[in-house]
Amino acid sequence: MSKPMPLPLRIRDRLQQASESLGRFPAAITQLALRVALAVPFWKSGLTKWDGFGQLSDSAVLLFEYEFRLHLFGREIAYPAPGVFAFLSGVAEIVLPILLVVGLATRFAALGILAMTIVIQLTVPHAWANFHLPWAAMALAIVAYGPGRLSLDQMLKRTGP
Repeated sequence: MSKPMPLPLRIRDRLQQASESLGRFPAAITQLALRVALAVPFWKSGLTKWDGFGQLSDSAVLLFEYEFRLHLFGREIAYPAPGVFAFLSGVAEIVLPILLVVGLATRFAALGILAMTIVIQLTVPHAWANFHLPWAAMALAIVAYGPGRLSLDQMLKRTGP
């Protein structure tokens, strides 16, 4: 007859089993959640930059013209061509979140969001811990691990030539 395992060993074994069970959580759901979580703040910001389809809001241009500054080398530098930057950020903040959510050109969309996050960090340097760091981490995870099975990228890959 075998003698019973000591209590600490049973607890450790149970914890290990629980950890392994958690490891079987579907990666596709995690990847979808990452894509949606990263898309939402950019989508919401993008909506504020437009007064209608194709009509950039005056306030978006004014922000880049008078409010936003690039913090580089201890100096605050005005954005060159504020109208162009307002337009490009407005388009990117609508298009890239859509691509992320549906999972189309996902790694490139996440890379675009990462680039935007870097520029936003240079514009609003004090918000790195609460906003920019999580955004960058999510974007990097999507670039590294891909969109997952619940994406158009995967669907097109399966039905490709």
